[in-house]
Amino acid sequence: MDDELKLQAFESRIGAGETIEPKDWMPEGYRRQLIRMISQHAHSEIVGMLPEGNWITRAPSLRRKMILLAKVQDEAGHGLYLYSAAETLGVERQELTEQLLSGKAKYSSIFNYPTLSWADMGTIGWFVDGAAIVNQTMLAKCSYGPYARANLRICKEESFHKKQGYEIITALAGGTPEQKMMAQDAVNRWWKPSLMMFGPGDKDSPNSAELMKWKIKLKGNEELRQRFIDLTVPQAQAVGLTLPDPELRYNNETGHWNYGELDWKEFFEVISGRGPYNRERLKARKEARRNGEWVRIAAEAYAEKRRMLA
Repeated sequence: MDDELKLQAFESRIGAGETIEPKDWMPEGYRRQLIRMISQHAHSEIVGMLPEGNWITRAPSLRRKMILLAKVQDEAGHGLYLYSAAETLGVERQELTEQLLSGKAKYSSIFNYPTLSWADMGTIGWFVDGAAIVNQTMLAKCSYGPYARANLRICKEESFHKKQGYEIITALAGGTPEQKMMAQDAVNRWWKPSLMMFGPGDKDSPNSAELMKWKIKLKGNEELRQRFIDLTVPQAQAVGLTLPDPELRYNNETGHWNYGELDWKEFFEVISGRGPYNRERLKARKEARRNGEWVRIAAEAYAEKRRMLA
């Protein structure tokens, strides 16, 4: 078949809700959008280890330390699932890594904010992982098989991460006045950056229309953000914390929580590399790459020796 007929057949499969697999024909635009989206997701998981890894040695108890270690290890695993999914589209992992380290590739804006207290570990689990679950449960049903399956596994682990974070916040909110103040401060700092994780409204997003046409995304940014807010407001009320938005109120007509405008100027500054911790995050990744070079050399030498002996 010529490309036009192939495209028609492809779009028919998408319309019928079929899953696209790596060996199936796909238009270049579909492949390109998947590589961009999956690699950005993978980079976010890897960079996302840094804000929390910073608190492993300062966790308030051995139990908390063990849980945080396991969580950071999970994030590394998520990155590996996603890089593997991207590789099924014909791109090399080395190329994706170079794009991250050079600053060419994007990752989630939320990881460019500092973690100032132990309460941030709870708020990240509650807000950031909670927002990720809302997004990734939809991606687990996307049209590309390897990406959908990776997200299905990731979501199962992220659900534990959210519970871990909310448990920390619950303990702090029910503790001393100083502990509750620490929890409230973290909530104040992380709320709006967490809402911006979903991206701007779909009419302002250059990729949303194409992603939704091909069912890589099943719901728009605003709809996902609204679902996260509707889920999170009752959780905040349950532990006696206030979400920092004076316009937050329940709308009886829509059955949703209304919320105030977000600072999209800040969002675009952060994703353009001018956030509070952009430089520190990339510096840490570059150092990790450089410090692990000897491991990669040794592994390649060992693999080569095995091939020679086979």
